Amino acid sequence: MSELTDQVSSSIDALTKEFEIIAHNLANVSTAGFKRRSNAFSQYLEAQGTGTETYSPGIIELNSAFDFSQGNMVETGRPLDFALHGKGFFVTETPQGPLYRRNGTLFRNQSGQITDSQGRIVAGEAGPITIPNDVGISQVSVSSDGSISASGIAIGKFRLVDFGDNEDKLVPYGENSYWMPDENIQPVAAENIIVKQGYQEASNVKIIDELVDMIMVSRLYEANMKFFSASMEVTNTLISAIMA
Repeated sequence: MSELTDQVSSSIDALTKEFEIIAHNLANVSTAGFKRRSNAFSQYLEAQGTGTETYSPGIIELNSAFDFSQGNMVETGRPLDFALHGKGFFVTETPQGPLYRRNGTLFRNQSGQITDSQGRIVAGEAGPITIPNDVGISQVSVSSDGSISASGIAIGKFRLVDFGDNEDKLVPYGENSYWMPDENIQPVAAENIIVKQGYQEASNVKIIDELVDMIMVSRLYEANMKFFSASMEVTNTLISAIMA
């Protein structure tokens, strides 16, 4: 009984974490460039060939991962909004090392450098990209390969990178950015990627799918809690009988 109770307790912890993942996905349904965490528990049930009706309490091991599938393109018309179509990331520079992001909502700082919303420098292939102070934002033009010009004069090119099969090893850093903890894994130049100026890549969260999974997880959590409570009652009854 103790072993089964431990398994159910483990399942409850896993379901709680899964609920938090789904809630986080839903909270970022409107965040540009956001990539959902895959609903690992849904994948687990599918792999087991079962559903909520036939699921029996037991230990669950979950390894959630980011879903880097393409989000829809949303036109904004803003000159410093950039969406990526294809596999790859923008690079931002920090004192701790490079960060990687899909959110291309960018800005110009007081020095004319292109930054993200946190003021971090967006990397160009030859270093920071600086827009001359006498050039208006509306005069900035970016081609599909990430080459940037201002008033017709080339000023740089976005550094766009890809991690290939190691993409799943990226971990969240905050503010919709990721970092690579394994120093032995280095990104390569992204290929077959298109930069679209005046667009944002929408979040790839699908509300209906997340809500369905949330309902399923909630029901399984309730079932496990009932089983756990019942097993605890049996244990308490046995203890009372022994102590009597």
